[in-house]
Amino acid sequence: MKNVLFILGQLTDLDADWLAANGQKVTLASGGTLIAEGKAADAISIVLDGDLVVTLEAAAGAELGRVGPGEIVGEMSFISAALPSATVKATTRCEILQVPRETLTGRLRSDDAFAARFYKAMAMMLSDRLRTANERKGSTRSAGMLEEDELDANFLDSVSMAGDRFSRMLRRLSAGQ
Repeated sequence: MKNVLFILGQLTDLDADWLAANGQKVTLASGGTLIAEGKAADAISIVLDGDLVVTLEAAAGAELGRVGPGEIVGEMSFISAALPSATVKATTRCEILQVPRETLTGRLRSDDAFAARFYKAMAMMLSDRLRTANERKGSTRSAGMLEEDELDANFLDSVSMAGDRFSRMLRRLSAGQ
């Protein structure tokens, strides 16, 4: 859930409403593929409900991790425009909010303030992911590093607001608005 909190914590209420209004809610059946390794991803996705697995097909399907509600996928390919380096498949029935690449790119180009907030949120999220991966590989912690379940103080200020925005987004999408 932390990923959506990074994003919605930096965005405004109007930005979150825009994502919900311009995204497409899709249902993915268990076993369905959301992102295929090496194939262009045409959206950034927010998991609303359900569970997915991230694998490396090139490494005999080695599992990289699990993804659940509130997680964002497709962001790496969106930021770098590189083809996805992993496959993301549903392990249960999933509800996903997909914001098409073209739609999001258009908003980023036309609204500098939104772009600044969005890219700051992405940088914070990806930085946290890299830091967590580095900590898992190392056996010792450096002084000043956060514990695994601890949040950065800069992030804490926006967590409550982000949670409220995500809850509002879920209600709006489940009402079909």
